[in-house]
Amino acid sequence: MGQYERHVFVCTSGETCPTQGDVERYVQVLRAGAAAAGKRTDVRINKAGCFSQCGHGPMLVVYPENVWYGGVQETDLPEILESHILGGKPVARLVYAPGVAGPNKRQEAR
Repeated sequence: MGQYERHVFVCTSGETCPTQGDVERYVQVLRAGAAAAGKRTDVRINKAGCFSQCGHGPMLVVYPENVWYGGVQETDLPEILESHILGGKPVARLVYAPGVAGPNKRQEAR
């Protein structure tokens, strides 16, 4: 395992993520939630550059599981925080599915 139990990257730049949600607020909400849960040193929430998946945001990625979330709304953040970031169980309905078009999306092997 790496430095943190979970490392979360929130796309805060690019052409569309910042226009599809208040992504700066997303970072604040997730950081505050991790701190309130006593996980300030175990969970890292970072702002990230563009994921090159414009149009599918707001997006965030959670490691070490390498789970990508697309179309995340502020109302989804408590569920992602509790279920995945703190509990280790990804929120299936928000997972950015393999095969979704994007200029830098790796396609699944067939």
